[in-house]
Amino acid sequence: MLDELALPLLAAPMAGGPSTPVLVRAAGAAGGLGFLAAGYKTVDDLAAEIAEVHDLPVFGVNLFVPNPVPVDPAEYRRYAEVVRKEADRYGVDVPATPRQDDDEWDAKLALLLDQPVPVVSLTFASPGRVVVNSLQKRGSYVIQTVTSPGEALVAGETGVDALAVQASSAGAHSGTFTPSRPPDEIPLIELIAAVRAVSALPVLAAGGLATPADVAAAVASGATAAMVGTVLLRSPESGASATYKNALADPTRTATVRTRAFTGRPARGLRNAFVDAHDTEAVQGYPAIHHLTSPLRRAAALAGDPERINIWAGTGWRHAEPRPAAHILRDLASGL
Repeated sequence: MLDELALPLLAAPMAGGPSTPVLVRAAGAAGGLGFLAAGYKTVDDLAAEIAEVHDLPVFGVNLFVPNPVPVDPAEYRRYAEVVRKEADRYGVDVPATPRQDDDEWDAKLALLLDQPVPVVSLTFASPGRVVVNSLQKRGSYVIQTVTSPGEALVAGETGVDALAVQASSAGAHSGTFTPSRPPDEIPLIELIAAVRAVSALPVLAAGGLATPADVAAAVASGATAAMVGTVLLRSPESGASATYKNALADPTRTATVRTRAFTGRPARGLRNAFVDAHDTEAVQGYPAIHHLTSPLRRAAALAGDPERINIWAGTGWRHAEPRPAAHILRDLASGL
């Protein structure tokens, strides 16, 4: 399926708002493929978004596979007090006790089995052969996100159709199966070579791809296609908040960092005051820490405060521009 795309580019799924049906349509119009991000959405909202793009010949839906990171109750209480002090400036409450959930995994999987979509991508863990086969029997092409050769081997045993090989340079959450032990910071081209040495499955390259030269190098290294996200965040089709978009364009921001401060799971974003103040004391625990900081982040985004939101971004964030997504994707493919 992937080698049939007119443009070997995929608009990566970006949970929390940036991935929209309009962005999916723009990727399709460019000759590539776009993903809806099921993460953090209700089943009804996901179904409504699928209905908006169901007429496209190809598109994808990304699911978070349950892989909870337990949180120590005492550590949670300590960090909750830290976050509460930040949230007080906006008059919002934060959860006093850990909230655990599986992002409605069973219901979302049931939706995709009842109303199949062309492509399903999976991240955070492998759901196993039974789930993968059930999706394939409904006609879905199944992609598993991996961050190491070991994860590629696990994914291959489940019978997935392709691997999204994600380097540590990628923005937002790492798709690692072992969030308590984040993957090594291996350059994408080296990671692709390592994965291809143990797996014959088609590879999608992901992480830090922001220029035509980046995309061309990834494809030349053996990737069937490239997956890009950060460079699309400032496009008009992106659902990222104005506060988020403005922060990406801020010339005073100079670096990305991998942090657990916002969600309790390793994720890459631009440094800001919250990261600088709390990264070293951040608590491991997902999704509990995500739910803990979520009220603060929502309030800060509405208030135009970039210092207390997660500015998820890959290492190529400087190349994100406020241009139509289809133009960005076509330009990225110009070196192929």
